[in-house]
Amino acid sequence: MAHQDIDRLQDRLRAQRVSFDKIPVIDISALNTGGRLFEVAKDIRWALTNAGFFYVKNHGVPEAVVNGAFEETRAFFDLPQQEKMDLHISKSGLALRGYIEVFGENTDPKKTKDLKECFDIGPECPGGTAPFFGANQWPTARPGFQHAVYSYHQEMKGLAQRLMQAIAVSLDLEADFFAPKMQDPITIQRLLHYPPQQGQIDESVMGIGAHTDYGSLTILAQDDVGGLQVMNRDGDWIEGPPIAGTFVINIGDLIQRLTNDLYLANLHRVVNASGRERYSIPFFIDADADAVVQPLDRCVSAENPARYVPVTCGAHKFSRFKDSFPHLKDKAA
Repeated sequence: MAHQDIDRLQDRLRAQRVSFDKIPVIDISALNTGGRLFEVAKDIRWALTNAGFFYVKNHGVPEAVVNGAFEETRAFFDLPQQEKMDLHISKSGLALRGYIEVFGENTDPKKTKDLKECFDIGPECPGGTAPFFGANQWPTARPGFQHAVYSYHQEMKGLAQRLMQAIAVSLDLEADFFAPKMQDPITIQRLLHYPPQQGQIDESVMGIGAHTDYGSLTILAQDDVGGLQVMNRDGDWIEGPPIAGTFVINIGDLIQRLTNDLYLANLHRVVNASGRERYSIPFFIDADADAVVQPLDRCVSAENPARYVPVTCGAHKFSRFKDSFPHLKDKAA
């Protein structure tokens, strides 16, 4: 995109450029070596209290796995549109696996149309009938797609479980606190393609409208294009630029509920004004579908009473999906 086009971004869509430590980078090598979690947990507590986001480095995920997933992501979105539509998410029932066309999902539907296309997978559960569990749809035109993308899913699941241990310690809980509620957790591996936007850009159409994530934890791999923006405590949009060798981590609504607003599920969005195609791979992990989430006793006091009623993970997440997907409006969980 030419410089004059970038200058035409509305002021409220400009991300403020700040030093990277505004979204902190945390070295989590101790999670992979069995080292002490305290220092990592302390850094995570600061990040989740103030930003809701952080980067992780020394995460232990092989670079080849990340590169392989991105290679297949780009190749998939280059397929003919009809081949992608043959794998449409609506064909997977409540499993919610498959392709989502541009404007097919809108995260802030009252304000914004999302200029993105997606492909979702989850754990292989043939015969599943509950929301988020079932069989994946795989593109036959890409023989290596299933192995590359599912290998990435499994690596992310392991990393997420290690991060949840550190989050538990950051709350002065035992490291295995979350394990009983994550025996068979809801996970979604999403591949994303954002076409570049030209000319005047406003809130009516952008990559993804402002939203918080629905579940517990998100792990995001970005390409080198950029476009992620995170809201800070002053209400300003801050860039979350790509940093080589890192993932971007943020929490969702369920952890904010669990901590009674101690930890922040922060608003974020994507504006791709780069003039290039943007690709990213977010991984979402929640709790078991029937796990009950309510404020921790240690996060409730006379000065800070419980702000949330108990919810089950699956029901909460499905209700948020119904707000975003038109084909789910009349579906019951």
